[in-house]
Order: sequence, then C-alpha cells, then structure tokens
Amino acid sequence: MTKTKAKILLVDDDVDLLQLLGIRLKAAGYEVHAVDSAEKALSDLAAVQPRIVITDLRMHGMGGMALFDVLHRERPTLPVIILTAHGTIPDAVEATRSGVFGYLTKPFNSKELLDYVSRAMRISASGGAGVTPGDMKWREDIISGSLEMEALLDRAGLAARSEASILIFGESGTGKELVAHAIHRASPRAERPFIPVNATAIPESLLESELFGHVRGAFTGANRAHKGLFKAADGGTLFLDEIGDMPLGLQAKLLRALQEREVRPVGAAEAVPVDIRVISATHRNLEDAVADGQFREDLYYRLNVVTLNVPPLSDRRGDIPLLVAHFVEKLRGDGAHRVTGFSPEAMDQLIKAPWPGNVRHLHNVVEQVVALATGPIVSASLVQSALQETSSETLSLNEARDRFERDYLVRLLQTTQGNVSHAARLAQRERSKFYHLLRRHDIDPGLFRSDE
Repeated sequence: MTKTKAKILLVDDDVDLLQLLGIRLKAAGYEVHAVDSAEKALSDLAAVQPRIVITDLRMHGMGGMALFDVLHRERPTLPVIILTAHGTIPDAVEATRSGVFGYLTKPFNSKELLDYVSRAMRISASGGAGVTPGDMKWREDIISGSLEMEALLDRAGLAARSEASILIFGESGTGKELVAHAIHRASPRAERPFIPVNATAIPESLLESELFGHVRGAFTGANRAHKGLFKAADGGTLFLDEIGDMPLGLQAKLLRALQEREVRPVGAAEAVPVDIRVISATHRNLEDAVADGQFREDLYYRLNVVTLNVPPLSDRRGDIPLLVAHFVEKLRGDGAHRVTGFSPEAMDQLIKAPWPGNVRHLHNVVEQVVALATGPIVSASLVQSALQETSSETLSLNEARDRFERDYLVRLLQTTQGNVSHAARLAQRERSKFYHLLRRHDIDPGLFRSDE
C-alpha cells in the first residue's frame, strides 16, 4: 500500500530559493506546497493541511514571526522552522524561545535541512507513537478539513503517545468516540483491544458487573463468571462515554480501579490486575457537576489529564460538503447507486442548517434523502423536507432521557401540588435523591404549590 507523503508548507519571497528548497524536499520524498508570501500561506493552510511549515524570517509584507504567531494560535502543535540570514541570528534565538521548532541559517546544506525536517516530522502530531510521518491511517475515519479539527487532531496525536488519561468534551453527535478510537490507533496500544462503553446505556444495577465483572453465583442470574469490560480491555484502551452520568457510588469504585490498576469482580474475594489506558467523554460541564456534588472532584482530575474539545458542526461548516460526499460514497456502496451528488441549492441548505444533532444528524439527513431521491442529483426541496422531519428526531439517548425525566418530574409535582415527599413516594425514590433530581433539572417545587 502506498503511504501518503508528508506535506510541507514552504514560504519564502525569494522565488529562486523557494524553487531550490522545493526540489530538495521533493527529492527526499516529501510533498511540498510552496508560496511566496505569509498571507498566501495562511489562505492555503486549511486546504494544504501541512505537517510542518518552513518559512523565511524576513519577507515583504507579513514576516516569518508574524506568520508563526498566527499559526501558533490556530495550530499550537504544528512545527515551524524559520529560515534566517546570519545577521538575524539573535532574532532567531528569540523565536525559539517563543515556541518556534528551530531555525536554519543561510546558506545551509541539504543534509542540515533534511535533518531538521526529519526531527520536526518525528514530533509532528500526524505520527503519534509508532506511526510514521505522513501516515494518516490512524485518523482516516475523521472527515475534516477545518483548522479547528486539525488543531484537535494535532493534540490528540501528541497525547496518543503517552499513557495520560484523556477527557473529550463535545455535544452529542460530534464524533467523540471516533476521536477516542483514532487516539487508540495512534498509540502504542493500537494492536490491543479498544473497548467502548456508554455509562448511560447500561442499567445502574448492572453497570458495576459490566465494568468489573462478577464470579459465578455472585447474584441471582449469575450462572457463569463474567470478566467485565475492564479485563476485556486489558493491554488496550477503555473508552468510557458519557462519564458525567455515572452514578456517584460507582464513581468511587472507578477511581479506586484507576488508582490501584486492579478491579474486584462482584462477589470475588480478591482483586484482579488490569493494564488499561482510559479515555472518557461527556457532553456535560463536569466542573459544574463537581460544584453541584454530582461528580467526584478527585475522579475528575484523574480522568482530565489531557482535555480535548470537539467543535460542533456549526463551528466547522466547511466540513459539511466533505462529510456529505463521504456519506454518499458509503451509501453508494450499500446499493444507493443512483445518487451522485447534491444540487448547489441543496448543498447551500445543508451548510446553513443549524445541526443540533451535529455530524450524526447530518448523516441521518443524507441517508434519508439518498433513500428517497428519484434522480442522480438531490434537490433542495428534498433536503428541506428531510431537515424538517429530522429536527424532532435528533435527540441522543441522554437528551431524550433528560427530557422525559424533566417532564415526568413536572407531572408529579403538578399532581402533588408541589409536595416533594408525596412525589418522591409516587416515584419510588428516596426524598434526598428526589431533591437531587429536581436540582439537576433546575425545578423549583414551590412553583407548584397552591397559595390557598
């Protein structure tokens, strides 16, 4: 299989030097995108997606350091190499203190240049641990060309090399599990299991057994031993989705398992050692949950060594045409041969839509219109109809559960005229836990009480 060449963005207003550097780098096996100004480099950045940038220090218009400052804000892990004349060495030294990867003084030989580029590529986030520069296979499932996602993936690739716990924040449907799986593939644990578990998809009464396992006869129905998901992920990565909704009692057991690197199956007398890397994700603000006593502070800091924030689709609308093309291609493989694309008006509607369900929502809409299309080009009217129909169908399981729970609490309080003790009995919940639910949904029972 042919590997994708690592891309280098080359910036210099000396056209002859630009051509010479390009020839040397291409001969060494790199793909080069050469531009003659910093302004052009910035305009081409999103399309090129370079793994490193090599720029002259002194240029007409924006200089190399000004270019670096912009790049460092938008792509903080993108290595930048500065080219400088002997007379500007003090400036170059100051540049390295600001975060520039390094500098080369003119004139320089080919070996010096390639050594610098090789070192920059080794620390470039495209590699991760054990992934060669330019190898994008670890992140191939993530379709994006936006600077926001590239910055996220830069951090993800760097974090993948370590054993640090990673906490991924993002709205429902943004692709948090895809990011977690990509990190696993870029890590030294890539050949071991990746085990995803949604903390809200398993009943609370079974969650401890599912995570830590149980011995035979541990409880009614335990007819055989179960090793649990922690042990299933041994040597690999355990992805804990919607960690913010994990019950407090189980949070303490999770913390102990992470600290001791061992788990005690339900009903077992002895703990079992495990070797896992934990990546967790949530759509909730965990700092607020900690402040409200709904999430353990010590567990929060144990999980949140490296933070990644997945931007919503509304913040990266430029990715929508890429995602649509990707979804259509996948659906074509499933038998949808007749659809080849979307009309300009239809694509415009997709780009301008609010997408409360993010990428998952977009996929649902594309799947629907492809299934209903009668010709090769999807029309704007078909997209508009699909957007209207799916607007009420894009809730995640957590969002649907929260909405039902809130409506249920309101109905109970209406029935009992704000009597919390009576409402708690009807819900078959302890009064303190019922109050916890009311606080979680910001419901004031006093509003339901009669003034009479």
